[in-house]
Amino acid sequence: MLAVARTFAIVGVDALVVDAEVDIQRGLPAFSVVGLPDAAVRESRERVRAAIVNSGFEFPLKRITVSLAPSDLRKAGPGFDLAIAAGILVASGQQPVSLLEDWTFAGELALDGGIRAVRGALAMSDAARRAGAAGIVVPADNYREAALVEGLSVAPLERLLGLIELGRGETAEPPPAAVTAPGGGCPDYPDLADLRGQPGLRRGLEIAAAGGHSLLVVGPPGSGKSLGARRLPSILPPLSSSESIEVTRVAGVAGVGPAPGACTRRPFRAPHHTISPAGLVGGGTPLRPGEISLAHRGVLFLDEIAEFSRGSLESLRQPLESGEVTIARAHGALRFPARFQLIAAANPCPCGRGELDPRCTCSAEQVRRYANRISGALADRIDITLAVSQPNAEALAGDQPESSEAVRERVCMARDHQAGRFGEGRTNADCSDDELRRSVALVPEAEAALRLAQERYSLSGRGWARALRVARTTADLDDSATVEERHLLGALSMRGGRADG
Repeated sequence: MLAVARTFAIVGVDALVVDAEVDIQRGLPAFSVVGLPDAAVRESRERVRAAIVNSGFEFPLKRITVSLAPSDLRKAGPGFDLAIAAGILVASGQQPVSLLEDWTFAGELALDGGIRAVRGALAMSDAARRAGAAGIVVPADNYREAALVEGLSVAPLERLLGLIELGRGETAEPPPAAVTAPGGGCPDYPDLADLRGQPGLRRGLEIAAAGGHSLLVVGPPGSGKSLGARRLPSILPPLSSSESIEVTRVAGVAGVGPAPGACTRRPFRAPHHTISPAGLVGGGTPLRPGEISLAHRGVLFLDEIAEFSRGSLESLRQPLESGEVTIARAHGALRFPARFQLIAAANPCPCGRGELDPRCTCSAEQVRRYANRISGALADRIDITLAVSQPNAEALAGDQPESSEAVRERVCMARDHQAGRFGEGRTNADCSDDELRRSVALVPEAEAALRLAQERYSLSGRGWARALRVARTTADLDDSATVEERHLLGALSMRGGRADG
């Protein structure tokens, strides 16, 4: 008898419907899986056989052939187990055909018949809805993630035996409803009030958060570079419902979701400087998202950016411009979302002290080579560059600075202005050049200052536009409809200025 169970293959951050065609014929007992399966899929034969027997079903001692169609699509991972088992039970007459007509399946089987969680439940659930399926059967641990898709029945199963109830038209009692949108701020992130004695750096972080701008902080160890960067997420606005779904999809495919259900916090990724270009932008077999995609709608923090390999840093150039990364391989190309906010920290020289410290022994040539580890093309794509120094004891013992909650209120107000101009989720940093020209109304003094800066510093076209974007953000923070001269001069100073004092 032939039975067809629908399941899913993860391709990038999406899922494609796969038909698990199960054919059982008379002959010597054999069990084969075809359709470009990888090792994990081929090993499903042993998992499925043991799970069926240990769940009290009868495993057919006949010739069993499982074809995963389309056959030219590579299949990877253990998520096909549940569909193959359901197909065998229906093809052998132990479960009704209606089971496969009503449901799609995704799950890994344990030898005792338990069902383990799989990657990409949200992508699979969305693919099932788009394919017109009535419902999807997922492991109980994946229920909250899969249930984020509206208009689709989701049946959580803990054991293979649960297929009996599904075959009768009964469904298991689902866990509590999934969280679909976050509320409030980000109390789990450390507070910006911890950053003392660096008002210029605090202002730079606020502007970066308000406009979604990339930021490079240069300074000696102990000046608060990493401390401030790790507190940036605490002043970012909460994820919207649509952004939460985007982040959850990427995290689910990569298997790094913090908890069942929707991701409610903006991602913060801080890879080590030894990371490879593939680890940063994505790659491997099968292709999986890298750190820049895991930081989608959040923050990518590169501490000691000059220590990263040149190839890794140069791979950031295209994603910083387009908000996505395209990975091309011999068998095709995939696109991963990568609209992240780059925050980087660097020492001023190899020894870390900087030329202002009399203990610095670095030569001018050493400092030049160290600075050149960040190419001019990448540096031109960084909106804000600040130089900081170690605060003195008086500054550290000063008044308590503003908390993250107070700063976040101004950031949210500025983001509201940008959403009104460009649409939900859009910022000054990612608007197009046409949108920028329409949104930036320079007063005559600001326009004259920009022309003077162009003549004096030979700004590139990209540098010109990025200065305007930062100026527009500072105007948004001031609740100003026009970009004043002070806004523009502040933006130009942050193309490579100091943040002390």
